[in-house]
Amino acid sequence: MRFLIAGDSGYLGTTLRRRLERDGHQVTGLTRHRPRPDQVQWDPTGTLDPGVVDAADVVVNLCGSSLLGNPHSASYEHRLFQSRVGTTRTLADAIAASDRKPAFLAGNGISWYGDHGAEPLTEDSDSRGEALLTRVTRAWQAATEPAADAGARVSVLRTSPVFGPGSMVTTLLGRVFRLGVGGRLGNGRQYFPLVSAHDWAEAVARIAADDALSGPVNLVVPEVPTNAEFTRALGQLLHRPTVLPVPAAAIRLAAGPMAPELLNSVRARPQALLDGGFTFRHPDVDAVLAATFNA
Repeated sequence: MRFLIAGDSGYLGTTLRRRLERDGHQVTGLTRHRPRPDQVQWDPTGTLDPGVVDAADVVVNLCGSSLLGNPHSASYEHRLFQSRVGTTRTLADAIAASDRKPAFLAGNGISWYGDHGAEPLTEDSDSRGEALLTRVTRAWQAATEPAADAGARVSVLRTSPVFGPGSMVTTLLGRVFRLGVGGRLGNGRQYFPLVSAHDWAEAVARIAADDALSGPVNLVVPEVPTNAEFTRALGQLLHRPTVLPVPAAAIRLAAGPMAPELLNSVRARPQALLDGGFTFRHPDVDAVLAATFNA
């Protein structure tokens, strides 16, 4: 198969490219900079020649600005929206204008659901609240509509934090916990979705190949831990204490509009993948962390 990937130089893009090329698929990246021989230059928030997508069987968007930065600033929020929603709209418009209508695998986030407490969530569950990333993911998903309206298969990749050697979340949490200052966030009862880099890449490859996997797809372990369970598991794996909880008030003060990402509870389930027969190599927090930190 021929893949066109926006964001192929980031952590997820590099992981997916490696997985696809291992099976002999042809991968072309989209870049704003001077392109390599296996890339095409583009304007992420401008227009894209439909001929570029005509050459692909599957278009994947993994673009998105880093979540690191000052969440209290207006420019931070603007970058979150523009780097995700704008790029998705550019690709969706190009697919809609193309002759072949390749499948569109559109990156997104598990934050779409908002805070649901302990309620198990499938792809059919509703979106709640007005948290920053929840609003971003709604607009992100809506930006795929031109491609879907034109008849292309669209799969929305509702991705949870991805754990693998070198990923942002792995690097940050590894540093904190190795210093012995890791602890539960707030009361720790909120569900904390995650997925291994291996299973994320395998799942996206399956979605690309399976026409039945359209619409939203949750990329998350089948057994989502609470934050307290995650904290305990990582502390035990790294042989570090986890006795210093971080008060919810302090998180809200420091993280501002991003605090819900640490305190909201999202007990998502990968129902679409499970119904499609997908098997997770790392189905729970212990397996994900062992694969990440023992690699």
